[in-house]
Amino acid sequence: MRDQRSGKVITVTSTAGLVGGEFTSAYAASKFALEGWMESLRFDVEPFGIATMAVEPGFFRTELLVEGASTIWPELDIPDYAERTARTIEIWKGMNGQQGGDPRKLGQAIVTVSDIEPLPLRFIAGADAMGAVEQNLTTIQKQIDANRELSASLSHDA
Repeated sequence: MRDQRSGKVITVTSTAGLVGGEFTSAYAASKFALEGWMESLRFDVEPFGIATMAVEPGFFRTELLVEGASTIWPELDIPDYAERTARTIEIWKGMNGQQGGDPRKLGQAIVTVSDIEPLPLRFIAGADAMGAVEQNLTTIQKQIDANRELSASLSHDA
């Protein structure tokens, strides 16, 4: 891509790369890492005509929640977490086959968005993903606003 001075690097992460959730810390950490990598990689490759985009899908009807295919439920052997974990497992089991997103439409949407010039840095994919990210952005803005004066006061005195 550097030789031809053009190209696109597109990776599929997850809404969990922008919004953390209960009992998903290891998964979210890997997705947050992809987010940071893609956001930073663009500066390294843009001078060569290469664009980057991260796709953050919400829940799509894939095999993600199919027990034994890609999901292994944990043993409930830590009493402090057992009740919450059991509830979470039942909720996730109930979601299998009920996810709102259509994977075929997602694939088509990625192709459509990949043709946009300039390529967007992110494509938030799915109504659930948009809602979660927008809610998180609102929360972050409130956190900034709540400590704005303190944060702004941290510069060296002249």
